[in-house]
Amino acid sequence: MKRKIILILSTILILVFTSLSFLAINFRMKVTVEDAVVNHNLEVAKGLASDLDIETYKKFLENQEENQYYWKIRSELNEFRDKVVALYVYTLDIDNPEVSKTLIVGMPRNIHFPIGTNCTVPKKYVERAFLYNEPYVTKEIHDPEFGTYMSVGVPIKDESGDVLGYLGMDISSASIHHIEKAVIKDRVVIFIFIGLFIIIIIVSFLFLQRWYQKEVTKEVGYAENTYQSELSTLIASVSSFRHDYINHIQVIQGLLQIGAYDKALEYVTSLNKEVSMIEKLKLNIDHPGLAILLQTKKIAAENYQIDMDFGISQNAFDHIKSIDLIKILSNLIDNAIEATMELPESNRKIEVICTAEATKYIFQVTNTSIKKIEPDLIFKQGYTTKDRDVKKIRGQGLFIVKEIVKKNKGFISIKSTDDDMKVIAKVEIPIK
Repeated sequence: MKRKIILILSTILILVFTSLSFLAINFRMKVTVEDAVVNHNLEVAKGLASDLDIETYKKFLENQEENQYYWKIRSELNEFRDKVVALYVYTLDIDNPEVSKTLIVGMPRNIHFPIGTNCTVPKKYVERAFLYNEPYVTKEIHDPEFGTYMSVGVPIKDESGDVLGYLGMDISSASIHHIEKAVIKDRVVIFIFIGLFIIIIIVSFLFLQRWYQKEVTKEVGYAENTYQSELSTLIASVSSFRHDYINHIQVIQGLLQIGAYDKALEYVTSLNKEVSMIEKLKLNIDHPGLAILLQTKKIAAENYQIDMDFGISQNAFDHIKSIDLIKILSNLIDNAIEATMELPESNRKIEVICTAEATKYIFQVTNTSIKKIEPDLIFKQGYTTKDRDVKKIRGQGLFIVKEIVKKNKGFISIKSTDDDMKVIAKVEIPIK
Protein backbone atom coordinates (compact mmCIF):
# COMPACT_ATOMS: atom_id res chain seq x y z
CA MET A 1 0.00 0.00 0.00
CA LYS A 2 2.81 2.40 0.93
CA ARG A 3 4.59 1.63 -2.32
CA LYS A 4 1.46 2.49 -4.31
CA ILE A 5 1.05 5.78 -2.44
CA ILE A 6 4.70 6.65 -3.06
CA LEU A 7 4.32 5.77 -6.74
CA ILE A 8 1.17 7.90 -7.09
CA LEU A 9 2.76 10.86 -5.28
CA SER A 10 5.91 10.53 -7.39
CA THR A 11 3.84 10.51 -10.58
CA ILE A 12 1.89 13.60 -9.46
CA LEU A 13 5.11 15.42 -8.55
CA ILE A 14 6.64 14.48 -11.90
CA LEU A 15 3.60 15.83 -13.76
CA VAL A 16 3.55 19.03 -11.68
CA PHE A 17 7.28 19.69 -12.08
CA THR A 18 7.12 18.79 -15.77
CA SER A 19 4.24 21.21 -16.31
CA LEU A 20 6.00 23.97 -14.38
CA SER A 21 9.18 23.32 -16.33
CA PHE A 22 7.26 23.51 -19.61
CA LEU A 23 5.63 26.80 -18.61
CA ALA A 24 8.95 28.23 -17.45
CA ILE A 25 10.69 27.14 -20.65
CA ASN A 26 7.80 28.46 -22.75
CA PHE A 27 7.92 31.83 -21.00
CA ARG A 28 11.68 32.02 -21.24
CA MET A 29 11.52 31.05 -24.90
CA LYS A 30 9.05 33.83 -25.65
CA VAL A 31 11.23 36.39 -23.90
CA THR A 32 14.31 35.11 -25.70
CA VAL A 33 12.59 35.23 -29.09
CA GLU A 34 11.28 38.75 -28.45
CA ASP A 35 14.73 39.94 -27.39
CA ALA A 36 16.35 38.28 -30.39
CA VAL A 37 13.83 39.74 -32.88
CA VAL A 38 13.94 43.23 -31.37
CA ASN A 39 17.76 43.25 -31.19
CA HIS A 40 17.89 42.07 -34.78
CA ASN A 41 15.55 44.84 -35.87
CA LEU A 42 17.55 47.36 -33.86
CA GLU A 43 20.64 46.38 -35.84
CA VAL A 44 18.62 46.57 -39.06
CA ALA A 45 17.44 50.09 -38.12
CA LYS A 46 21.03 51.15 -37.48
CA GLY A 47 21.95 49.87 -40.91
CA LEU A 48 19.05 51.73 -42.53
CA ALA A 49 19.99 54.95 -40.77
CA SER A 50 23.56 54.66 -42.02
CA ASP A 51 22.32 53.97 -45.58
CA LEU A 52 19.99 56.96 -45.63
CA ASP A 53 20.85 59.80 -48.04
CA ILE A 54 22.00 62.27 -45.37
CA GLU A 55 22.57 65.23 -47.70
CA THR A 56 19.06 64.94 -49.15
CA TYR A 57 17.58 64.62 -45.68
CA LYS A 58 19.46 67.76 -44.55
CA LYS A 59 17.95 69.70 -47.45
CA PHE A 60 14.49 68.47 -46.46
CA LEU A 61 15.04 69.61 -42.88
CA GLU A 62 15.83 73.12 -44.15
CA ASN A 63 12.36 73.31 -45.69
CA GLN A 64 10.01 70.71 -44.18
CA GLU A 65 7.39 70.31 -46.91
CA GLU A 66 6.46 67.75 -49.58
CA ASN A 67 9.18 68.77 -52.02
CA GLN A 68 11.53 66.73 -54.16
CA TYR A 69 13.77 65.98 -51.19
CA TYR A 70 10.79 64.78 -49.18
CA TRP A 71 9.65 62.36 -51.91
CA LYS A 72 13.13 61.05 -52.47
CA ILE A 73 13.59 60.23 -48.78
CA ARG A 74 10.04 58.82 -48.60
CA SER A 75 10.72 56.53 -51.57
CA GLU A 76 13.94 55.43 -49.94
CA LEU A 77 12.20 54.64 -46.63
CA ASN A 78 9.44 52.75 -48.47
CA GLU A 79 12.09 50.57 -50.12
CA PHE A 80 13.59 49.97 -46.70
CA ARG A 81 10.16 48.97 -45.34
CA ASP A 82 9.56 46.45 -48.15
CA LYS A 83 13.03 45.03 -47.75
CA VAL A 84 12.83 44.40 -43.98
CA VAL A 85 9.07 43.58 -43.94
CA ALA A 86 8.24 46.15 -41.27
CA LEU A 87 4.93 47.86 -40.60
CA TYR A 88 6.40 51.36 -40.91
CA VAL A 89 9.80 52.95 -41.43
CA TYR A 90 9.89 56.68 -40.73
CA THR A 91 11.92 59.63 -39.51
CA LEU A 92 11.25 61.44 -36.23
CA ASP A 93 11.87 64.89 -34.92
CA ILE A 94 12.65 64.74 -31.18
CA ASP A 95 13.03 68.31 -29.99
CA ASN A 96 11.52 67.84 -26.52
CA PRO A 97 11.36 65.11 -23.85
CA GLU A 98 7.56 64.75 -24.04
CA VAL A 99 6.51 63.69 -27.51
CA SER A 100 8.12 63.05 -30.87
CA LYS A 101 6.82 64.10 -34.30
CA THR A 102 6.71 62.03 -37.47
CA LEU A 103 8.33 63.80 -40.43
CA ILE A 104 8.59 61.33 -43.34
CA VAL A 105 6.86 57.91 -43.40
CA GLY A 106 8.05 55.36 -45.95
CA MET A 107 4.77 54.43 -47.72
CA PRO A 108 3.46 54.45 -51.33
CA ARG A 109 2.62 57.90 -52.76
CA ASN A 110 -1.14 57.27 -52.65
CA ILE A 111 -1.15 57.04 -48.84
CA HIS A 112 -1.12 60.43 -47.13
CA PHE A 113 0.91 61.01 -43.95
CA PRO A 114 1.03 64.66 -42.78
CA ILE A 115 4.42 66.06 -41.81
CA GLY A 116 4.75 66.78 -38.07
CA THR A 117 2.11 64.33 -36.77
CA ASN A 118 2.59 63.30 -33.13
CA CYS A 119 4.08 59.81 -32.85
CA THR A 120 2.81 57.10 -30.47
CA VAL A 121 6.25 56.30 -29.04
CA PRO A 122 5.82 56.46 -25.21
CA LYS A 123 7.23 59.41 -23.31
CA LYS A 124 9.97 57.50 -21.43
CA TYR A 125 11.59 56.44 -24.72
CA VAL A 126 11.26 59.93 -26.20
CA GLU A 127 12.89 61.38 -23.09
CA ARG A 128 15.81 58.94 -23.31
CA ALA A 129 16.35 59.79 -26.96
CA PHE A 130 16.12 63.54 -26.31
CA LEU A 131 18.49 63.56 -23.32
CA TYR A 132 21.06 60.94 -24.33
CA ASN A 133 20.69 60.47 -28.10
CA GLU A 134 20.54 56.70 -27.50
CA PRO A 135 18.65 54.01 -29.46
CA TYR A 136 15.43 52.77 -27.89
CA VAL A 137 13.35 49.60 -28.01
CA THR A 138 9.76 49.79 -26.77
CA LYS A 139 7.51 47.18 -25.22
CA GLU A 140 4.31 46.27 -27.05
CA ILE A 141 2.32 49.38 -27.99
CA HIS A 142 -1.46 48.96 -28.33
CA ASP A 143 -2.83 51.56 -30.69
CA PRO A 144 -6.45 51.55 -31.93
CA GLU A 145 -5.42 52.95 -35.32
CA PHE A 146 -2.14 51.15 -36.08
CA GLY A 147 -2.67 47.95 -34.05
CA THR A 148 -0.26 46.21 -31.65
CA TYR A 149 3.43 46.57 -32.43
CA MET A 150 6.89 47.15 -31.04
CA SER A 151 9.05 50.06 -32.11
CA VAL A 152 12.78 50.66 -32.37
CA GLY A 153 14.51 53.99 -32.96
CA VAL A 154 18.10 54.93 -33.77
CA PRO A 155 19.66 58.38 -34.22
CA ILE A 156 20.35 59.71 -37.72
CA LYS A 157 23.79 61.31 -37.70
CA ASP A 158 25.72 63.32 -40.26
CA GLU A 159 29.41 63.03 -41.09
CA SER A 160 30.43 65.08 -38.06
CA GLY A 161 28.33 62.95 -35.67
CA ASP A 162 25.59 65.52 -35.08
CA VAL A 163 22.10 64.00 -34.59
CA LEU A 164 19.69 65.13 -37.31
CA GLY A 165 16.74 63.16 -35.95
CA TYR A 166 15.70 59.56 -35.41
CA LEU A 167 14.85 56.70 -37.75
CA GLY A 168 11.97 54.68 -36.38
CA MET A 169 10.80 51.19 -37.35
CA ASP A 170 7.62 49.46 -36.20
CA ILE A 171 7.41 45.63 -36.08
CA SER A 172 4.06 43.86 -35.89
CA SER A 173 3.56 41.90 -32.68
CA ALA A 174 1.75 39.27 -34.75
CA SER A 175 4.91 38.55 -36.73
CA ILE A 176 6.93 38.27 -33.50
CA HIS A 177 4.36 35.89 -32.00
CA HIS A 178 4.42 33.84 -35.19
CA ILE A 179 8.17 33.42 -34.83
CA GLU A 180 7.70 32.52 -31.15
CA LYS A 181 5.17 29.81 -32.02
CA ALA A 182 7.42 28.40 -34.72
CA VAL A 183 10.41 28.24 -32.35
CA ILE A 184 8.35 26.77 -29.51
CA LYS A 185 6.82 24.22 -31.87
CA ASP A 186 10.29 23.12 -32.89
CA ARG A 187 11.26 22.79 -29.25
CA VAL A 188 8.13 20.90 -28.15
CA VAL A 189 9.38 17.67 -29.71
CA ILE A 190 12.68 18.02 -27.89
CA PHE A 191 10.88 18.85 -24.65
CA ILE A 192 8.59 15.82 -25.02
CA PHE A 193 11.62 13.63 -25.69
CA ILE A 194 13.34 14.98 -22.56
CA GLY A 195 10.16 14.42 -20.53
CA LEU A 196 9.86 10.83 -21.77
CA PHE A 197 13.52 10.28 -21.03
CA ILE A 198 13.05 11.50 -17.45
CA ILE A 199 9.97 9.31 -17.02
CA ILE A 200 11.85 6.29 -18.38
CA ILE A 201 14.70 6.96 -15.95
CA ILE A 202 12.32 7.22 -12.98
CA VAL A 203 10.35 4.12 -14.00
CA SER A 204 13.60 2.22 -14.52
CA PHE A 205 14.82 3.36 -11.10
CA LEU A 206 11.58 2.19 -9.44
CA PHE A 207 11.77 -1.11 -11.31
CA LEU A 208 15.41 -1.67 -10.36
CA GLN A 209 14.66 -0.70 -6.77
CA ARG A 210 11.82 -3.23 -6.62
CA TRP A 211 13.96 -5.90 -8.25
CA TYR A 212 16.80 -5.16 -5.84
CA GLN A 213 14.46 -5.40 -2.85
CA LYS A 214 13.23 -8.78 -4.10
CA GLU A 215 16.79 -9.99 -4.57
CA VAL A 216 17.81 -8.79 -1.11
CA THR A 217 14.72 -10.41 0.41
CA LYS A 218 15.51 -13.66 -1.38
CA GLU A 219 19.15 -13.62 -0.29
CA VAL A 220 18.27 -12.71 3.28
CA GLY A 221 15.66 -15.45 3.32
CA TYR A 222 18.16 -18.00 2.05
CA ALA A 223 20.79 -16.89 4.54
CA GLU A 224 18.29 -16.91 7.38
CA ASN A 225 17.08 -20.41 6.47
CA THR A 226 20.67 -21.66 6.20
CA TYR A 227 21.75 -20.17 9.51
CA GLN A 228 18.59 -21.29 11.29
CA SER A 229 18.95 -24.80 9.90
CA GLU A 230 22.59 -25.08 10.87
CA LEU A 231 22.02 -23.47 14.26
CA SER A 232 19.03 -25.73 14.93
CA THR A 233 21.22 -28.74 14.16
CA LEU A 234 23.89 -27.45 16.52
CA ILE A 235 21.37 -26.77 19.30
CA ALA A 236 19.75 -30.19 18.80
CA SER A 237 23.13 -31.89 18.99
CA VAL A 238 24.11 -30.02 22.15
CA SER A 239 20.73 -30.87 23.70
CA SER A 240 21.27 -34.50 22.74
CA PHE A 241 24.72 -34.48 24.36
CA ARG A 242 23.26 -32.90 27.49
CA HIS A 243 20.49 -35.51 27.71
CA ASP A 244 22.92 -38.36 27.13
CA TYR A 245 25.35 -37.11 29.75
CA ILE A 246 22.62 -36.86 32.36
CA ASN A 247 21.93 -40.53 31.72
CA HIS A 248 25.66 -41.31 31.86
CA ILE A 249 26.03 -39.53 35.21
CA GLN A 250 23.07 -41.45 36.63
CA VAL A 251 24.64 -44.76 35.50
CA ILE A 252 28.04 -43.83 37.00
CA GLN A 253 26.34 -42.70 40.23
CA GLY A 254 24.48 -46.05 40.48
CA LEU A 255 27.62 -48.09 39.89
CA LEU A 256 29.45 -46.16 42.61
CA GLN A 257 26.61 -46.60 45.05
CA ILE A 258 26.68 -50.39 44.72
CA GLY A 259 30.48 -50.41 44.97
CA ALA A 260 31.16 -51.48 41.37
CA TYR A 261 34.19 -49.22 41.04
CA ASP A 262 35.85 -51.17 38.23
CA LYS A 263 32.69 -51.06 36.20
CA ALA A 264 32.33 -47.30 36.85
CA LEU A 265 35.92 -46.71 35.68
CA GLU A 266 35.33 -48.80 32.57
CA TYR A 267 32.16 -46.82 31.82
CA VAL A 268 33.93 -43.47 32.26
CA THR A 269 36.72 -44.59 29.93
CA SER A 270 34.17 -45.46 27.25
CA LEU A 271 32.95 -41.86 27.33
CA ASN A 272 36.32 -40.48 26.20
CA LYS A 273 35.38 -40.81 22.55
CA GLU A 274 32.31 -38.60 22.92
CA VAL A 275 34.24 -36.08 25.05
CA SER A 276 36.91 -35.90 22.35
CA MET A 277 34.21 -35.26 19.72
CA ILE A 278 32.84 -32.31 21.70
CA GLU A 279 36.37 -30.93 22.13
CA LYS A 280 36.88 -31.11 18.38
CA LEU A 281 33.88 -28.81 17.85
CA LYS A 282 35.84 -25.85 19.21
CA LEU A 283 36.86 -24.10 15.99
CA ASN A 284 38.86 -20.89 16.26
CA ILE A 285 37.41 -19.12 13.19
CA ASP A 286 37.09 -15.33 12.71
CA HIS A 287 34.03 -15.56 10.45
CA PRO A 288 30.93 -16.26 12.66
CA GLY A 289 28.80 -17.71 9.87
CA LEU A 290 31.60 -19.97 8.69
CA ALA A 291 32.22 -21.13 12.27
CA ILE A 292 28.57 -22.12 12.73
CA LEU A 293 28.45 -23.87 9.35
CA LEU A 294 31.59 -25.95 9.94
CA GLN A 295 30.58 -26.86 13.50
CA THR A 296 27.20 -28.15 12.37
CA LYS A 297 28.73 -30.02 9.42
CA LYS A 298 31.25 -31.53 11.85
CA ILE A 299 28.43 -32.76 14.06
CA ALA A 300 26.56 -34.16 11.06
CA ALA A 301 29.70 -35.96 9.91
CA GLU A 302 30.27 -37.47 13.36
CA ASN A 303 26.69 -38.75 13.38
CA TYR A 304 27.49 -40.63 10.17
CA GLN A 305 30.82 -41.90 11.53
CA ILE A 306 32.73 -39.66 9.11
CA ASP A 307 36.13 -38.31 10.10
CA MET A 308 36.13 -34.60 9.15
CA ASP A 309 39.24 -32.43 9.48
CA PHE A 310 39.66 -28.68 8.91
CA GLY A 311 42.43 -26.38 7.79
CA ILE A 312 41.19 -22.80 8.18
CA SER A 313 43.30 -19.64 7.80
CA GLN A 314 43.07 -16.96 10.46
CA ASN A 315 41.10 -14.60 8.23
CA ALA A 316 37.66 -12.98 8.28
CA PHE A 317 37.01 -13.85 4.59
CA ASP A 318 35.23 -10.51 4.30
CA HIS A 319 35.96 -9.96 0.58
CA ILE A 320 33.22 -12.39 -0.40
CA LYS A 321 29.57 -12.11 0.58
CA SER A 322 28.75 -14.29 3.59
CA ILE A 323 25.78 -15.78 1.79
CA ASP A 324 27.99 -16.80 -1.16
CA LEU A 325 30.61 -18.30 1.15
CA ILE A 326 27.97 -20.32 3.03
CA LYS A 327 26.35 -21.53 -0.20
CA ILE A 328 29.67 -22.68 -1.67
CA LEU A 329 30.91 -24.62 1.37
CA SER A 330 27.49 -25.91 2.43
CA ASN A 331 26.84 -27.51 -0.96
CA LEU A 332 30.36 -28.86 -1.38
CA ILE A 333 30.38 -30.40 2.13
CA ASP A 334 26.86 -31.85 1.74
CA ASN A 335 27.91 -33.50 -1.52
CA ALA A 336 31.05 -34.84 0.17
CA ILE A 337 29.09 -36.25 3.12
CA GLU A 338 26.57 -38.03 0.88
CA ALA A 339 29.34 -39.48 -1.32
CA THR A 340 31.41 -40.63 1.69
CA MET A 341 28.45 -42.37 3.36
CA GLU A 342 28.57 -45.02 0.63
CA LEU A 343 31.95 -46.22 1.95
CA PRO A 344 32.65 -48.48 4.96
CA GLU A 345 32.97 -46.51 8.23
CA SER A 346 36.73 -46.95 8.39
CA ASN A 347 37.18 -45.26 5.00
CA ARG A 348 34.91 -42.25 5.54
CA LYS A 349 37.12 -39.15 5.51
CA ILE A 350 36.53 -35.50 4.58
CA GLU A 351 38.99 -32.61 4.66
CA VAL A 352 37.86 -28.94 4.43
CA ILE A 353 40.48 -26.29 3.70
CA CYS A 354 39.81 -22.52 3.61
CA THR A 355 42.91 -20.50 2.71
CA ALA A 356 43.28 -16.71 2.32
CA GLU A 357 46.12 -15.67 0.00
CA ALA A 358 47.14 -12.16 -1.08
CA THR A 359 44.99 -12.13 -4.21
CA LYS A 360 42.46 -14.91 -3.75
CA TYR A 361 40.55 -17.22 -1.42
CA ILE A 362 40.85 -20.98 -1.88
CA PHE A 363 38.11 -23.31 -0.63
CA GLN A 364 38.82 -27.02 -1.03
CA VAL A 365 36.75 -30.04 0.05
CA THR A 366 38.33 -33.48 -0.33
CA ASN A 367 36.44 -36.70 0.37
CA THR A 368 36.95 -40.41 -0.13
CA SER A 369 34.67 -41.91 -2.75
CA ILE A 370 34.00 -45.15 -4.62
CA LYS A 371 32.59 -43.38 -7.72
CA LYS A 372 34.48 -41.50 -10.37
CA ILE A 373 33.09 -38.16 -11.54
CA GLU A 374 32.36 -37.10 -15.09
CA PRO A 375 33.96 -33.63 -15.57
CA ASP A 376 31.83 -32.79 -18.63
CA LEU A 377 28.56 -33.48 -16.80
CA ILE A 378 29.27 -32.74 -13.13
CA PHE A 379 28.20 -29.04 -13.25
CA LYS A 380 25.03 -29.50 -15.32
CA GLN A 381 21.79 -28.76 -13.52
CA GLY A 382 20.09 -32.00 -12.49
CA TYR A 383 23.16 -34.20 -12.95
CA THR A 384 23.94 -36.56 -10.03
CA THR A 385 26.01 -39.63 -9.32
CA LYS A 386 23.44 -40.76 -6.76
CA ASP A 387 20.77 -43.36 -7.31
CA ARG A 388 17.93 -42.10 -9.50
CA ASP A 389 15.26 -43.69 -7.33
CA VAL A 390 16.08 -41.31 -4.49
CA LYS A 391 13.09 -38.97 -4.23
CA LYS A 392 15.04 -35.95 -3.00
CA ILE A 393 15.87 -33.45 -5.75
CA ARG A 394 19.48 -34.05 -6.77
CA GLY A 395 22.01 -32.38 -9.00
CA GLN A 396 21.40 -28.82 -7.82
CA GLY A 397 24.32 -28.30 -5.39
CA LEU A 398 27.25 -28.09 -7.80
CA PHE A 399 25.19 -26.13 -10.31
CA ILE A 400 24.47 -23.53 -7.59
CA VAL A 401 28.15 -23.44 -6.62
CA LYS A 402 29.21 -22.94 -10.23
CA GLU A 403 26.79 -20.00 -10.67
CA ILE A 404 28.09 -18.33 -7.48
CA VAL A 405 31.71 -18.82 -8.56
CA LYS A 406 30.89 -17.38 -11.99
CA LYS A 407 29.22 -14.36 -10.39
CA ASN A 408 32.35 -13.73 -8.30
CA LYS A 409 34.61 -14.19 -11.39
CA GLY A 410 36.25 -17.19 -9.76
CA PHE A 411 37.30 -20.70 -10.79
CA ILE A 412 36.02 -24.15 -9.80
CA SER A 413 37.42 -27.61 -10.51
CA ILE A 414 36.43 -31.10 -9.43
CA LYS A 415 38.62 -34.10 -10.09
CA SER A 416 39.07 -37.69 -9.00
CA THR A 417 42.30 -39.40 -8.01
CA ASP A 418 42.87 -43.02 -9.02
CA ASP A 419 45.50 -44.02 -6.47
CA ASP A 420 43.63 -43.20 -3.24
CA MET A 421 40.09 -42.87 -4.64
CA LYS A 422 39.43 -39.28 -3.58
CA VAL A 423 37.34 -36.46 -5.03
CA ILE A 424 38.81 -32.96 -4.73
CA ALA A 425 36.51 -29.96 -5.20
CA LYS A 426 38.45 -26.69 -5.37
CA VAL A 427 37.08 -23.14 -5.62
CA GLU A 428 39.19 -20.00 -6.11
CA ILE A 429 37.64 -16.56 -5.56
CA PRO A 430 39.71 -13.47 -6.48
CA ILE A 431 39.95 -10.78 -3.81
CA LYS A 432 38.59 -7.54 -5.28
